[in-house]
Amino acid sequence: MLRVRVQLLLGILFLASLSVSFGIVHREHQESQEESDSRGENNPFYFSSDRRFHTLFTNQYGHLRILHRFDQRSKQIQNLENYRVVEFKSKPNTLLLPHHADADFLLVVLNGRAILTLVNPDSRDSYILEQGHAQKIPAGTTFFLVNPDDNENLRIIKLAIPVNNPHRFQDFFLSSTEAQQSYLRGFSKNILEASFDSDFKEINRVLFGEERQQQQGEESREEGVIVELKREQIQELMKHAKSSSRKELSSQDEPFNLRNSKPIYSNKFGRWYEMTPEKNPQLKDLDVFISSVDMKEGALLLPHYNSKAIVIMVINEGEAKIELVGLSDQQQQKQQEESLEVQRYRAELSEDDVFVIPAAYPVAINATSNLNFFAFGINAENNQRNFLAGGKDNVMSEIPTEVLEVSFPASGKKVEKLIKKQSESHFVDAQPEQQQREEGHKGRKGSLSSILGSLY
Repeated sequence: MLRVRVQLLLGILFLASLSVSFGIVHREHQESQEESDSRGENNPFYFSSDRRFHTLFTNQYGHLRILHRFDQRSKQIQNLENYRVVEFKSKPNTLLLPHHADADFLLVVLNGRAILTLVNPDSRDSYILEQGHAQKIPAGTTFFLVNPDDNENLRIIKLAIPVNNPHRFQDFFLSSTEAQQSYLRGFSKNILEASFDSDFKEINRVLFGEERQQQQGEESREEGVIVELKREQIQELMKHAKSSSRKELSSQDEPFNLRNSKPIYSNKFGRWYEMTPEKNPQLKDLDVFISSVDMKEGALLLPHYNSKAIVIMVINEGEAKIELVGLSDQQQQKQQEESLEVQRYRAELSEDDVFVIPAAYPVAINATSNLNFFAFGINAENNQRNFLAGGKDNVMSEIPTEVLEVSFPASGKKVEKLIKKQSESHFVDAQPEQQQREEGHKGRKGSLSSILGSLY
């Protein structure tokens, strides 16, 4: 009898140990999953700078790289199949060589200063661009970019819309370099001689430098599509470039600066600048809006959604946490079969990261440092931005009390009071007042935030 009791006790202890072990493993797996989700590794809308860009060209003067295809990351953003994001960075006193592409570009200067020159059959237009400037470059337009600054790097982001093939476009460079051959070199000898009314040897020597390369070796060829310029060359190019400074250029086809107009949303926590298709013909042609958003550390961009625009946001400076609410690919496939639960997509964003916000998906952004990001809105014309909290533009506050009464567990009056409690609009403090009182402002970077807050 004693032996049976001992065996029974040992069995209970064994099962208990298994249960504890399983619980620990399950908890560790769950914590690991949550940590992975918080970093955005399993988030189909998050494109990290270090893992989701493909380098097209790089050398000591800068680089060109392209973001992986949106439609291959998630079925939920298949309508972005024909949109690509390209990043260009260059060091001071450098030139991106003349070229054209089979894609429309919408170019935005994120940091630094640039001379952009658009070359047309009978003319050329040069502009000095600064942070916040944007310009459409139509497909097939030959252009080149100069970083005229002596100290600051230039960083540009381009939204590319291919015209020949979905999701693919080709750059055509006039110059022969280590990275690629001049597209002129693709023509036959007879075509080139007739076109330039010159001997083929002269064409080779002047345009392709093949004779010099044979004499001096391949080192004589330019190292790539980004090259160094002399100061006097830059000064000459500056003479012919139009400067917009803080004023708007007159022509509807010329660059515009997002920050020349008043912000559409602004308070002590943040500022939101935006240009829409209704206000700019270049954007109307592409059906795109552009936004530039500044947020103070500790600020929250209130939950909101866009009625029809798919937003591609690019982190320029700082860090943020983002939460997006939607359905997973698997849940959408089962939507006819069973009731659905919403899914929260989280990510921790830092400089150069890209995040896609599908139309109608509610989103909120918490700035964990001073933050600046740019955004392209696809399908932008007549888009409506709907906030879900705050004093202004709050779509929930427009729902009648009688409807709130039957939509939520509490009484309509209590729901209405809750909805209207937040007096700030668009940007608020990410730490609620009640939590601040409970924590006694512990861990807040008060002095630094106060100094930075004076910028707003």
